[in-house]
Amino acid sequence: MTDLTASPANAAAPRPSSLLTLDARTKRRNAAEARFRMMGAIAVAIAVLALVGLLVSILGNGLSSFRQTHVTLEVFLDPAKLDKAGDRDPAKIAKVTTFGYAPLIQAAMQTAIEKAGATTEGVNAKQAAGLISDEAAATLRRFVMAHPERIGETLSFPMLANGRVDGYFKGRVTMESAALDRNISPEQLQLADKLRAAGVIEMKFNWGLFTAPDASDTRPEAAGLGVAILGSAYMMLIVLVLALPIGVAASIYLEEFAPKNRWTDLIEVNISNLAAVPSIVFGILGLAVFINFVGLPQSAPIVGGLVLTLMTLPTIIIATRAALKAVPPSIRDAALGVGASKMQSIMHHVLPLAAPGILTGTIIGLAQALGETAPLLLIGMVAFVREYPGAPPEGFFDPASALPVQVYNWTQRGDPAFIERASGAIIVLLIFLMAMNIIAIILRRRFERRW
Repeated sequence: MTDLTASPANAAAPRPSSLLTLDARTKRRNAAEARFRMMGAIAVAIAVLALVGLLVSILGNGLSSFRQTHVTLEVFLDPAKLDKAGDRDPAKIAKVTTFGYAPLIQAAMQTAIEKAGATTEGVNAKQAAGLISDEAAATLRRFVMAHPERIGETLSFPMLANGRVDGYFKGRVTMESAALDRNISPEQLQLADKLRAAGVIEMKFNWGLFTAPDASDTRPEAAGLGVAILGSAYMMLIVLVLALPIGVAASIYLEEFAPKNRWTDLIEVNISNLAAVPSIVFGILGLAVFINFVGLPQSAPIVGGLVLTLMTLPTIIIATRAALKAVPPSIRDAALGVGASKMQSIMHHVLPLAAPGILTGTIIGLAQALGETAPLLLIGMVAFVREYPGAPPEGFFDPASALPVQVYNWTQRGDPAFIERASGAIIVLLIFLMAMNIIAIILRRRFERRW
């Protein structure tokens, strides 16, 4: 009997293989992985470059708005012009308009020029006073109205310089452009140089950017974010008070108590859809419901807060439900096993463990609402507002503006100084958004628990 266990002679010999030897398929796989990693690195580099370019552009245009040119003058509060009767009656003093204060500022400017020895040919007294902002007379009048007893004294006043003079010291205005500008002349800029060398004109930190209200188109140097910051703060307070309890309560019901049927599925789908609705749609809803139907005032923080609450609710609900889902079911089972009720297990165990995610989602929703512009434009918050809103709750119904709307408003004006102000407002807005995100990170790490 023949042994047939031997292999045929023509059978192919097995190929030698080793983990240290790469075959063609492994090489192709490694090459594809390397290409994917390279594309990912390129995408990250492009994103970083775009972010750096954006920040450089904003900082380059906006950092100069945090410094402002001031002219310090010794102004004599002449009783013959401000209080002819001499009885210091506020009602009579109030009858003196800003035109009555202009001669005092002009005389103080001439005195400062003479002391500094900074006379310039071709610049008369009126043109010299033109180096000072038109806001200076209003500022001086407000001081006299608040302190009528100071009439008759000579006081040192730091006044805002004209926007063109401020732009000249910041490099935005040149002698060549001044020669073509009807609002400033090269001779006036030469006089400004001499006054700066004498210490009459100097650059200071611009606190008015944060405290002053908006200004007219002819006074860009006096424009500030005071009303916009207060309006945004009021709206964020309304959003926080309304959106957080409503959003958390709705999330707890949908996640823990609601039956799983087609109605809850429909609600969940619509919540997800609302999170993707363009913000301008919420503005149209606010205009139709809160202003036209309910009759709330336009440009009021209460309307803006209600609109932003509707827009923020889906974000908070989605984030809260995700935080509740992240809590292990064993926590609920353990609480129920020792005799706790459903509500007790949620309030005492599930909700505290989900608090970091809830707080993070809430702050992210507030940050999103803080930067919204389109819905606020539709409810009239783009209006020019000079007066500060009052204290809550009455202040919620007073006209106000908001930071993103103020940025939009300034970019629509023709004077280049407003573009500088708009970039500065963007920096302030970014600082607020960064602070809110830092708070979210700190709260998440502070309350985070591991299991």
